[in-house]
Amino acid sequence: MNWFFADAPRERLAAVRILIGTWAFVYLAARSVEFFKVASLGAPHFEPVGVTRILGGPLPVSVAMITLGASLVLLVLFVLGVGYRVVGPLAAVGVLWSTTYRTSWGMVFHTDNLLVLHMIALAFAPAAHAFALAKPPTRPARAGYGWALKLLVALTAATYVIAGIAKLRLGGLGWLDGEVLRNHIALDNLRKAVLGDWLAPLATLFLAHPGAFTIFSVMSLALELGAPIALVGGKPARLWAVGAWSFHLGVVLLMNIWFVYPLTGVAFAALLPVERPVGRIVSRLRSILRT
Repeated sequence: MNWFFADAPRERLAAVRILIGTWAFVYLAARSVEFFKVASLGAPHFEPVGVTRILGGPLPVSVAMITLGASLVLLVLFVLGVGYRVVGPLAAVGVLWSTTYRTSWGMVFHTDNLLVLHMIALAFAPAAHAFALAKPPTRPARAGYGWALKLLVALTAATYVIAGIAKLRLGGLGWLDGEVLRNHIALDNLRKAVLGDWLAPLATLFLAHPGAFTIFSVMSLALELGAPIALVGGKPARLWAVGAWSFHLGVVLLMNIWFVYPLTGVAFAALLPVERPVGRIVSRLRSILRT
């Protein structure tokens, strides 16, 4: 494998862990009020999925909130790299349980899947916290570090490939003419208009030009089925990450649907040299804490 994985500094894996763990903490904390509200709905609204199928019924609200709080505490330790051999797997289980329990009260949030997969992968990777992020990275990743970055990238690429295959299974090669995509966007925005939701800012403009959706359909399918190029690393991987991010921006502009994890760029962190900006932030925080 090329330099991006084989010779990546160990600081990169640590920076990726910090970014993904921080995102998971913010994500769960931001949804804590929503979590409380749905957990209070009562048994008739509870339909367990995934790991929550082990439950005979919903947890008492207090217990559900304690499990969420425990997950948040574990995520703080996860980001700090404290007791990582134990904390890493526990934090991943906490995120898996919390997101699945929330999903058991309503619509299945497939957007949670990649975050959970990344957390699980990081749980079995080295903490990579024995370094000074304040200094420019100089030491290459040891054996046992590079594979973790490759696994994170492989998981990310797999989710896009699966999405591309799903398009072909549902629409076949007919997907490429753009009509299926245009109809889907039109129906989604019509539903939003009827229900009083915000319309996508560019939907009306582009729906008047059907030819544009042929381009969008071809580009989206090429991006998804071509996701394994990210495993090459280097410039091709970075270009694919920019393309994937642009795809999600397009979804916002045409459908007002937000896939926040990739939109923040955190989903693509393993593809990027994130150790320098994260190192500067960590260094600044250390300076503040020392004063």
